[in-house]
Amino acid sequence: MLRALLDEAEEETVTLEWVIGHLRDRSFGIIMLLIAVIGLLPGLSPLAGVLMLFPALQMMKAHGGPVLPRRIAERQISKEKLARMIKRTVPVLRFMERFVRPRWRTPFEATKRVIGLVMLLLAATMLAPVPFSHVIPALVIILLAFAFLEEDGILLCIALLAALVSFAITATAVWGAVELGLTL
Repeated sequence: MLRALLDEAEEETVTLEWVIGHLRDRSFGIIMLLIAVIGLLPGLSPLAGVLMLFPALQMMKAHGGPVLPRRIAERQISKEKLARMIKRTVPVLRFMERFVRPRWRTPFEATKRVIGLVMLLLAATMLAPVPFSHVIPALVIILLAFAFLEEDGILLCIALLAALVSFAITATAVWGAVELGLTL
């Protein structure tokens, strides 16, 4: 699908809006994946958490695809740069597709709404200014993105279970901080 995207690009530059439009149903998964990868970077997790709120809310409202702010949507990407990004991404996706494939299909719209809600909650946990607290939610969002992209119900179940574990860890950390604050 990503290689076909390059063939469809008629101009020397494309906009992010054009890319999202051509990815169709898969655009939410790609956006989730990109933001989660950004969220893994130290110091950028609060930004990723805020950015993740937008596609999460849109998924919960069952939008056809993510709607980016005009300033971001109109950002130009050269076809050459897009080709380099796709060239680096395709081998990783091919490796992942060995394990992630369509299984246990779920109703697409219902799944989109549930994933949106879980992403919203995970994004909120990424906002905490606690070192390394963003890693588990970002990894869970990556699992959710792959499950959504490949319509893999088994991976979706695993990702939702991992989300519950992530929420439990966050709740424990918050509870510990509150208890520590009360003892001081």
